Amino acid sequence: MVSATLAMALAQAQTSSFDTFAVPAGSAPHDVAPSPDGTVWYTAQARGAVGRLDPHSGKADWIALGDGAAPHGVIVGPDRAAWVTDGGQNAIVRVDPKTLAVTRFPLPKDRPGADLNTAVFDKHGHLWFTGQNGIYGELEPASARVRVFDAPRGRGPYGICVTPDGSLYFASLAGSYLGRIDPASGAVQVIEPPTPNQGARRVWSDSKARVWVSEWNAGKVAMFDPATRQWREWRLPGEDPHAYAIFVDDRDIVWLSDWSANALVRFDPRGERFDVLALPRPHANVRQMMGRPGEVWLAESGTDHLLRLRSRAAGAGND
Repeated sequence: MVSATLAMALAQAQTSSFDTFAVPAGSAPHDVAPSPDGTVWYTAQARGAVGRLDPHSGKADWIALGDGAAPHGVIVGPDRAAWVTDGGQNAIVRVDPKTLAVTRFPLPKDRPGADLNTAVFDKHGHLWFTGQNGIYGELEPASARVRVFDAPRGRGPYGICVTPDGSLYFASLAGSYLGRIDPASGAVQVIEPPTPNQGARRVWSDSKARVWVSEWNAGKVAMFDPATRQWREWRLPGEDPHAYAIFVDDRDIVWLSDWSANALVRFDPRGERFDVLALPRPHANVRQMMGRPGEVWLAESGTDHLLRLRSRAAGAGND
């Protein structure tokens, strides 16, 4: 159900609003993951490596993942290690935060070419992941056991998230649905967004366990409330928006990347208000975002830069 009238403000941010960190040329940083220790991990997809940035010094470690590596996603686990979905090696990869040692957890041999995408840890320390070639799965790090399941409607599983109550959801880009995973059986409940063929791409939970979805084809941000089983959708500002990355911060502000506008979009659900912040370089191609209290981090896959936005400052006067 389409939302009621929005209160909307379009504010073009100055380049100085962002802190910029260059990464080695040709890295094509796909995903970014700030760590509690202050460093920031990113996947250098075009180089088959992960990097770790120290924002204070600007220095970075560079860790090659092995022959054929093509890392897509990276998250920081409960052990503060970097956990990578590596489509090239068809494996989940762990990079130790102290030694930088690389450990691989390959998918079963009968599951080749999964096109691994994104991962998240559940409340029990198990890692759940998606693969665009029609799979999702679970890794139990302690035993190295990997379970892989066929996704409804085949190709498409993309973003994945866990809610505060421990529920697991993923978005299917090609399938245009939100899926809820039963962690015990691995079965998926398909939840249909209101807009057909919307291209659900990435998902993130807020503090109330509501699930926010970036709808690539529809140019909308959607919210599913499991408590009421109701949806709401809001179209992003501008002409022909394409919502790719999504992140919900510690104040339940929703952040999205709009590829058509080459912009970071801030959405405050309380006032149903959008603010559009222009990115400092053209063709930034921000595919994923993540953050920590007071900060939003973006990976500019098209320009070989990482960006940090001080989200408290960006929201000043708009709350």
